[in-house]
Amino acid sequence: MNLRNNRIIITGASTGIGRALAKHLTGYGCELHLMARRKELLDEIRQEHPGAAIFTYRCDVTHREEVREITGKIRKDHGSVQVAILNSGVSMPGKKGVFDYDKIKETMEINYFGVVNFLENLIPQMTNDGGGCIAGVSSLADTRGFPYSGYYSASKAALSLYLESLRVELNPAGIKVLTVKPGFVKTPMTDKNKFKMPFMISAEKAAEIIARGIEKEKSVIAFPFPTALGAKITGLLPDRLFDYIAKGYLEGSY
Repeated sequence: MNLRNNRIIITGASTGIGRALAKHLTGYGCELHLMARRKELLDEIRQEHPGAAIFTYRCDVTHREEVREITGKIRKDHGSVQVAILNSGVSMPGKKGVFDYDKIKETMEINYFGVVNFLENLIPQMTNDGGGCIAGVSSLADTRGFPYSGYYSASKAALSLYLESLRVELNPAGIKVLTVKPGFVKTPMTDKNKFKMPFMISAEKAAEIIARGIEKEKSVIAFPFPTALGAKITGLLPDRLFDYIAKGYLEGSY
């Protein structure tokens, strides 16, 4: 599909990949509807691109009613949404010997239900409109339960599997469902990681890859290639071998 001149929603647009995507798509003549909890950061993007059609919203993706209100407002005031890039996400690393229920719940609320809350509203709208495109940002970390990244990996695995099922279910309605699976991208979120992050790319490069993948309607947009290949191989490893490698990697990283 051609992204040019479309009405596009981007969640988690205040920093990282979402912010880079918003800036990248200003060159496509799109009408951008940007959402994040820190609206002032979204307004910076609008001020930096005075000629672009940019609308900003303070939105907590975990608040179901808030999401319903905002998506309804966009439809009422502007019209149909052609593309939704659902990008909000957090990473909360675990700690050795600590079970943190609150962190698990918050991670799942943002990374999984933060997408589901939008799907609840966008799927009926796009079905009535005869189609559209939904790109959910998951992660290559969805392949295995990596040590101390279990909260994150579990939330992304849930998202990837749900998007996969929707891809088949919604195709007859003309709705394209794409799963975006980045590897390590330099963002404020990855800046907090204490472990090695091979083949890291910039958020700007990630934005280019994602935009190109959406235009090609790729079912899965996985990148960069070395990390995507490694994730696929890791997913096929016998459990004992995975455990051995993960333990060694962990001991060398922390």
